[in-house]
Amino acid sequence: MIRRRSSRVFVALAVLFPGLSAMALAQGAPPAPPVSVSEPLAKRIVNWDEFTGRFEASEQVEVRARVSGFLDKVHFRDGDLVKAGDLLFTIDQRPYALAVDAARAEVARAKAQVDLTQNEVERAEALTQNRTITARDIDQRRANLNSALASHQAAEANLKTAELNLEWTQVKAPLTGRLSNRRVDVGNLIAGGQSGATLLTTIVAVSPIYFTFDLSEADYLRYSRLASLRRESTDQSEKGTPAMVRLADEREWTRKGSVDFIDNALNARSATIRGRTVFANQDQFLTPGTFGRMRLFAGEGDALLVPDSAIVSDQARKILLTVGPDNKVVPKPVELGQMAYGLRVVRSGLDAKDKVIVNGLANPMVRPGAAVTPNPGEIKAAAQP
Repeated sequence: MIRRRSSRVFVALAVLFPGLSAMALAQGAPPAPPVSVSEPLAKRIVNWDEFTGRFEASEQVEVRARVSGFLDKVHFRDGDLVKAGDLLFTIDQRPYALAVDAARAEVARAKAQVDLTQNEVERAEALTQNRTITARDIDQRRANLNSALASHQAAEANLKTAELNLEWTQVKAPLTGRLSNRRVDVGNLIAGGQSGATLLTTIVAVSPIYFTFDLSEADYLRYSRLASLRRESTDQSEKGTPAMVRLADEREWTRKGSVDFIDNALNARSATIRGRTVFANQDQFLTPGTFGRMRLFAGEGDALLVPDSAIVSDQARKILLTVGPDNKVVPKPVELGQMAYGLRVVRSGLDAKDKVIVNGLANPMVRPGAAVTPNPGEIKAAAQP
């Protein structure tokens, strides 16, 4: 009875695992687990390098008053979008309006003095024909005229200054962008001028917006060599280089821009160089200070692709399990790249003829050095946008 049951078990195992030797079954050894294997998919892809960086405003201004006085009105709400030239604050205009009136009166007085001295010079020149006035008197009157003309010019300059100060009582937006909150409330005395002026608010441009990142020395050299192959300078090759960015909660690379600046020197301590890309930000969703992930175009090339499900982790390394000629599992540490066609790019560590285990990794018996039963599988590429 026992012998008959053993023969049934042998037949069942032989049907389920045809690759298992009869000797192994006879000796009671566990069957080799089945796995699906496939060679990595070879395709020509667009290479992208990924970098982490931060968004920065393309323009940023601290709004400060140019004249001193009591704050009279605030013409915006905190966080508003404004255009260049929009009125933001009004400082009490009455003292400056009075100064304009006084300057205009001074101009009128100086103009009257010019007219008087001009008439005196003309009369003196008429009397010189009869020699009823000396040359010294003529010179004195001409000097008085020149002095009056200078006083008139100074009065006109003072009037323009007073009018300019009156204009500066209306603090306007110097650029188009988004406002911060007001830093001073109505009724407060604010200081103006070129130094020590009171900060009223800040404005940052939201469209376009910059994304700054750091290139390693190796990446910088690689891009420089690509530029030399194109027979262009580094700056020219970097300008217009396509780039895409996504935020921390985004999965798709939908925001497109281009590199517009690479710094002129590497940092001696970190061996990195600063780069910058520009994005349109038409929906004004991107905010300065936000972190993001950027993909930078690095040319085209041939690559080996595998599904992410075939990749296992060994501490800090990424490993692909392959099947050797003796049907034993052989681990291969690999360096991974970006996604392409729904698959993961393998940059190094894998050969085009390797048989990668793409299905069956969940079985605990599938481990390095273990015998397996390989079955043909297939790696399919998804549509590439």
